[in-house]
Amino acid sequence: MTSNRSAALDAATLAARYAEGAITPSEVAEDIIARIESREPELNALYLFDPEQVRADAAASTERWRAGAQLGAFDGVPATVKENIARAGLPKPSGTAIPNPPIAAQNAPTTDRLLEAGVVIVGSTTMPDWGMLSSGVSSLHGITRSGLNQAHTSGGSSAGAGTAAAAGYGPFHVGTDIGGSIRLPGSWQGLTALKPSEGLIPLDAPYTGRAAGPLTRSAADAIRLMSIIARPDPRDYLTRAYREMEWSTEPLSPSGMRVALQLDAGSGLTVEPGTRAAVERAAARFAEAGATVVPLEPFVPVAVLDGLVDFWRSRSFADFEALSPEEQAAVLPFIADWCSAGAGFSAAQTVRNRNMSDEMARLTRAATEPFDLVLSPVTPVAAFAAEDPMPITDPLETMGHISFTAPYNMSGQPAVSVGAGIQDDGRTIGLQIASRIGTDDRLMRVALWFESMRGTDARVDWSRIA
Repeated sequence: MTSNRSAALDAATLAARYAEGAITPSEVAEDIIARIESREPELNALYLFDPEQVRADAAASTERWRAGAQLGAFDGVPATVKENIARAGLPKPSGTAIPNPPIAAQNAPTTDRLLEAGVVIVGSTTMPDWGMLSSGVSSLHGITRSGLNQAHTSGGSSAGAGTAAAAGYGPFHVGTDIGGSIRLPGSWQGLTALKPSEGLIPLDAPYTGRAAGPLTRSAADAIRLMSIIARPDPRDYLTRAYREMEWSTEPLSPSGMRVALQLDAGSGLTVEPGTRAAVERAAARFAEAGATVVPLEPFVPVAVLDGLVDFWRSRSFADFEALSPEEQAAVLPFIADWCSAGAGFSAAQTVRNRNMSDEMARLTRAATEPFDLVLSPVTPVAAFAAEDPMPITDPLETMGHISFTAPYNMSGQPAVSVGAGIQDDGRTIGLQIASRIGTDDRLMRVALWFESMRGTDARVDWSRIA
């Protein structure tokens, strides 16, 4: 079954039809606008949405295609960006209802790359307060819900990005990730979602573990989006020089590769049986293709994960403490309680907690170095209720659902979530595939191969969503 909605088409098909004159970016924009106006009252994925600006940008792209002067291969393809990805002149509230949010003085590198390529930015997508929740619960936005099932969480903190992708607001969506914020919405909404190598997509506000990356309905569209936004920018002072990537959409079989299978993170929540079974079935596909699949024991102790989370508490409390009482009252109570637990750490303990990010990086690199790929769950649990801020609803508990994702943020290695199963209740399960730093293009070709081999019962039928 295929959708008759133009905006549900993938980026390559849209571009081909633009080139043929079979459809225009303006027509696609009208389809996107209608889709958003139909679904937003229930989903709440967009923070900033200006239909007239979308129409104007799409009209400019339509004229470029007519004149043969398109700015790039995907000129006119619709995209969204997370609200913390700066767009010049627009507010960046980071999900909080604190009055008078900062106004971006200039575009983030990602925004610039999209506009330079002629991509039509449909809007900015929602996130929870300060990006420190794995859901779409926000003091500013209310609740962002899954594009697959309104009762379920969108995942977070790239909440609106995941929902926009799942709901069919165009092919390209960009989120950010410091402990799983791209891959968690990916896993819980059946998407392909990449946390790339550290600094491969440059940031204007870089810090340890932070990355930007694509959330899309397919690996092929993630690859196409990477070809646009994975380009150097001097504003990211933490980035490194990478070899030129080959963003090919030719699947790459894992035949001959050495592949680790990790089913126990050694910390956090216990992996649910359905998730474990889906990841084991995926690993069997790799073995059948000629990969050598071997088990990988846990490599991040509980104390390391707890220390990292406690450092995040202290860092957020530093922001919270600087607010006026009225502003503090505007922050989501769960986040206020969560970060206030960081107020009691001594300076020495805060330094020790900060050092856990380095220790996590060291442990992750050492454990995974012998392998071409590492397979694991994205998260131990399937999607939870949309109203819950976390799978664990006690703010004083650690983030036990990021034990598989956070290590690759700290190590800087690329890791992608690919749909690997659908439970009887419709909740999706993501397979995480990680690889060595700077191998993102090969990793995504393997993800594309897995999508073709996983079976129809392991993927979302997007035509039924569109």
